Amino acid sequence: MSVLFNRKRFIAALAVSCLALASCGQKSGDKAQGAAAPAATAKTEYKIGWTIYAGWMPWAYAQQSGIVKKWADKYGVKIELVQINDYVESLNQYSAGKLDGVTATNMDALTVPAAAGKDTTVVMIGDYSDGNDGVVLKNGTSLAELKGRPVNLVELSVSHYLLARALEKAGLKMSDVKTVNTSDADIVAAFGAADTKALVTWNPQLSEVKKMPGATEVFDSSKIPGEILDGLMVSTEALKANPNLGKALTGIWYETMALTVAQTPEGKAAREQMAKLSGADLASFEGQLKTTHLYADPKSALAATVSPDLVTANDRVRKFSFSMGLFGQGAKSVDDIGISFPGGKTLGDPNNVKLRFDPSYVQQAVDGKL
Repeated sequence: MSVLFNRKRFIAALAVSCLALASCGQKSGDKAQGAAAPAATAKTEYKIGWTIYAGWMPWAYAQQSGIVKKWADKYGVKIELVQINDYVESLNQYSAGKLDGVTATNMDALTVPAAAGKDTTVVMIGDYSDGNDGVVLKNGTSLAELKGRPVNLVELSVSHYLLARALEKAGLKMSDVKTVNTSDADIVAAFGAADTKALVTWNPQLSEVKKMPGATEVFDSSKIPGEILDGLMVSTEALKANPNLGKALTGIWYETMALTVAQTPEGKAAREQMAKLSGADLASFEGQLKTTHLYADPKSALAATVSPDLVTANDRVRKFSFSMGLFGQGAKSVDDIGISFPGGKTLGDPNNVKLRFDPSYVQQAVDGKL
C-alpha cells in the first residue's frame, strides 16, 4: 500500500504533554523575522526533514535535481533535505532540535513543536487539502445520517478535525457519534466489516473506500478550503540568526513548484520523478495533485498568508486542538499558545508566540529580490 498522506497520523500525545508541561511558562516576544544580515556566529549548515506526501515531493525532487545546491550556494549555506520515514518522528526530531525545519500541517505544527515550546515560523504555505480527506457512510447518503453511528478514523488526527467540521455543518455534535480509533493501514479493510457504519480517511485510502459496495462520500476537505494546510516550518531561532536560510529555501521551493505545475516535457519529467520517489506512478501522483490545492507561485501564497481567512482557519484548528487536549497537560486555556499573523494580528497569548506565519520571504520572491 502506498504511504502517501501518512502526514496525517496522530502525533504521540505523551511527547506533547511532557514537553508542553515544561514549556507553558516560557514566554517570548513577537518580533517579526526580517531579512537582516546573519550574525557573525550563525551556523551555515542545516537539515530540513520531509516525509512522503504529494505536496511535499517537490522538496525531494529539488534535492536530487541540484536545485537545493544551486540556491544554497547562492546564499552561502549548506542545506540537506532529509527523508524521515515516519511523520511522527520527523516532528519529534524537529521539536528536539535535531532538524532545523520540517514539512508539516498547521495543526501538527501547533500541537507538537509549538505546544512543546519550540518557536516555529511558517516560511511558506505550500498547499491545502482540497478533497484529499473525506467522510464516507455505508448505506447512507447524507451528513445527518452520521448521528448515532460509530465512525472509524485515526483519532486526534486531521481526520478527527474533518469529522468535527462535518458534524458542525450538519448541526450535530461530537457526542452524537462514537469514534473508533483505526490505523491508516487498516482503514480500508475496516470498511468491509459488518459493524463499520462510517469512516473518515485520506487518499489513497479514501479512493479505495469509495469504490466499495454501499460507500457514499458525504463530506470532504474541499468544503473547508484552507483549513488543512501544509507547509514548511523552520526554527525561528535559526532564521533570526541567518535569514539567508529562509531566502534559500524560498528560492528552492518556487523554482521547483514552477516545474511541478508546468505542462511541458520538463514538467512531466519532474512529476514522473516525484511520483517515483514517492512510490507511485505518474497517473496516481497527478491524481493526488488534483485534490491538493497548490500555492504554486509566490503571489498566490502571499495572498493566502495575508488573508483574514488564514486567521479564521487557524482559530478553528487551535480551538479543536485544545478541546482534544493536544496542547498538553500544562495548558489551561486555548489562549496559552500564541500564533502570530501578518499585520500584527495574534491569536492567543502575544507574550508566548510559538507559531508564526511570516510573509517576508514569500514577499521577497514576489518582488523578485531573491
